[in-house]
Amino acid sequence: MGGGGVGVLAEPDTWQAVGNTLRFSLMALVLATALGLAHALGVYALDQWRTRRGEAAAAGWALGWRALEYLPFVVSAVTVSFGLLLLYPDWTASLALLVGAYALLAYPFVARSVTAGLDAMPPSLGQAAATLGASPWRVTWRVLLPLVAPALRRGMAFAAATALGEFAVSLFLSRPEWTTLTTLIYQRLGRPGESNLDDAMLLACLLMAMALLAFVLIEGRSRRTSNHHA
Repeated sequence: MGGGGVGVLAEPDTWQAVGNTLRFSLMALVLATALGLAHALGVYALDQWRTRRGEAAAAGWALGWRALEYLPFVVSAVTVSFGLLLLYPDWTASLALLVGAYALLAYPFVARSVTAGLDAMPPSLGQAAATLGASPWRVTWRVLLPLVAPALRRGMAFAAATALGEFAVSLFLSRPEWTTLTTLIYQRLGRPGESNLDDAMLLACLLMAMALLAFVLIEGRSRRTSNHHA
């Protein structure tokens, strides 16, 4: 990479793109965490219902709800973007639609991680708390969530990295002034000249560094907590 590529870091467009990337990713992470946690707790509740009822219908509902978390994985981001444009034409280039699309693609990581944590948890823990008089809400807040906190942070780390690197949603659903790092890289790659290629490579390195930092800040805290308790 030539030394001229470093100059892209001093350009206002670069830092505007960095700010947009962080802003959209943070909002999407909050929404994805809420969606993923709600989905995982829904799976847990349906599994408990299936255990109590022992009916085929209960098992079918539990399996169907569990399978829904994989749906965003099997549908491409381009398809999701076009589908949202067709479903909500009045919301085109709106912040709500953009952040919602980010979260829709990122929340399965949270849901999958928390669901796995809940599956590994002995059912007797929640049952013991309920036997002692704890309400379902208290069991969830004081027993389940603290125990699956490491899994939650792990899913959040993957969700954050996904939102930071999302390209198709940013390209189709954002406004020109909402340039993110991924779309800025795309713009530089579309221009002729070796200097633009160097700029794109440097911006890609910056994006990777931001994703790595997200893992360190979110997942690293989980590891430090685990080591402290050990």
